[in-house]
Parts: sequence; C-alpha cells; structure tokens
Amino acid sequence: MIRNLWYAVLESRELKKSIVGVTRLGERLVFWRDSKGRAVCFYDRCAHRGASLEKGRQCGDAIACPFHGLEYDATGRCIKIPANGKNAPVPPSFKMRAYPTHEEYGIIWIWWGEDPPADLEPPLFFDDLKNMKTWKTAVDPWDNHYTRVLENQLDVVHLPFVHHNTIGRGNKTLVEGPGLEWKGDTMFFHYVYNKVDDGSKPRTPKEVPVPDPDREYRLECILPNMWENNIGAKVRVLGLFVPVDETHTLLYLRFYEDFLHVPLLKDLVLWAACRFDIIVAHQDRRVVNTQLPKGDGTGKGELLIQGDYPIMEFRKKRIELRKRAEDSRR
Repeated sequence: MIRNLWYAVLESRELKKSIVGVTRLGERLVFWRDSKGRAVCFYDRCAHRGASLEKGRQCGDAIACPFHGLEYDATGRCIKIPANGKNAPVPPSFKMRAYPTHEEYGIIWIWWGEDPPADLEPPLFFDDLKNMKTWKTAVDPWDNHYTRVLENQLDVVHLPFVHHNTIGRGNKTLVEGPGLEWKGDTMFFHYVYNKVDDGSKPRTPKEVPVPDPDREYRLECILPNMWENNIGAKVRVLGLFVPVDETHTLLYLRFYEDFLHVPLLKDLVLWAACRFDIIVAHQDRRVVNTQLPKGDGTGKGELLIQGDYPIMEFRKKRIELRKRAEDSRR
C-alpha cells in the first residue's frame, strides 16, 4: 500500500451511532462520529494496555476504552486517565495516530499518511456520479491484494474467456488498443476495442481513437482504489477496492440508475442489477484469487502483452506515487 493518499474504506451507512472497528490497509482502525456527526478514525489500540476501543462507549466528543476507561478525543489524544484522577495531566505519549477523513456521496475516505498538509485537498470522485442519488451496493470479499482486484477491471483480454456467458459473449478475442487517456495526476479513462479475430493485426493503443467521439461507453479509474463502468447516461457501476490487508480485499460494487421513478420497480431493478454484478464478479474472483504473488501490487514475474496496456499505466503511476510518498518522509 502507498502512503499519503485518500483511500475509500467504508460506506456511510456502515457508520451510524455505534463505534465501528475494522481492519483496513493492514491496520486495526476504529471509526466513530463526533457530536456533529463527523466521521473520526484512528488506531483501534488503547495506548495503555492495547485493548480494542470498538466495544467502548462514546462520551460526547471522545470515546472511552472499555478496559480502564481512558478517553480519547477526535485527534487520537488521550484526555483522561480515570485511575489518575480527573484533574491529573495526561502524558503526551498517550496518543494514537489519527487519520483525516472525508465523507461525501455515501462514502468515507481516510488520508492514509503521516503529517497531512495544512492544505489537504479532498479526494477526487467521478463527476458524472456526483448528482446521481439512487444506488444499491453489494460488498464482496476477495483473497488477494487490492491492486490485483482493481487490475482485473482494467483487463480487457480476459473478457471472452472468464465471462464467456455473461458480459464477454461474442468471442471477441482480438484486443485492439486498448485506448487510455489521463485526466489528471491520478485519473484516467480507458476505452475498450475488442472484436472477433478476423486475421487482421490489432491496432495499437496509439492507433485507436482517444477519446472516442462515436461511443459513450468507457471505463474510468481514480488511484488508488476506485473504478467506474460508464455504461450509459443513466446507468453506472462503481467499484471501491478496499484494502483489508496485503492479501484480502473488500469489493464494494455499487449499481447506479437514473431512469426509474416507480419505487417498487426501482427497488426490484436495483436488486437484480446488484445480483448480476456479483455473478459477474464471482466469475472473476474464482481466477483472481489464484493469482501469484499475493500481497505484492506490482505483478513481478509476469510477461505482459499489448492488451495489458491499462495495467502497465496503472502500475507505472503507482511506482511514481510510491516514490513521491517515500521522498516526502525523508
């Protein structure tokens, strides 16, 4: 995992009034809401004896450890040690690392790094999803590094083989391009040009139209862990590839629609669409869970082909972001 980046880690619906403990990015974290409803995140490990705070209680704008009652504010700083007396000063060492949070569009992000800049910008999101209000989410566990799961969505070569009876029907095994267009430092659009093998030489990524004026369909990616399937003007699929640890990922698949206005019919369509998305995802999961090495994020030992161009670009950008994060710590 790469430091100093915004990672989508939870949906807002998962953090209500109770304290929530989860493992994210290989760390045990605790989430809770302060008196104004703002999401708070820091290590889920009491500085005193290492107990989890998940089973603790909230005290206004602080939470208390269930073991010995130590209280922590939203910065992760201990503000009270009951055994020492309510007026006793708390040693500054009694503090846990807190992560900045951002909550919008029903998603909670954390800025996973040290010493966040004073002018920290909010995370990027997909412009065409910002005004879509109707969605349904399915959450699916995968047994591999989050980059393996995300790269699967950038891989157009596998479609006619893994998804031969769903989204890959048509035996379009010849991969032209793929096309790729960077839209900033951490976002790119990805254009698919698969076709039936007619014996012709496939066009290279530089030869296919980017952007393509004749088609609305494209895939979009925001590093480190978000992806969108731009199916049409009123239908979208969002993927959040949430790192649990080096070998486990939670895939949040969100289906958006903006064409139905009858409540019961809308609910039925959302349910059916989510069900279909999970069926397709499980076709992928069966294979991706077998990929080696696990927990690497670079794909060492692989021999890539032209059709893997989006994956190459994704990995190249990750190397750049990792170096940038490492340089900032020196």
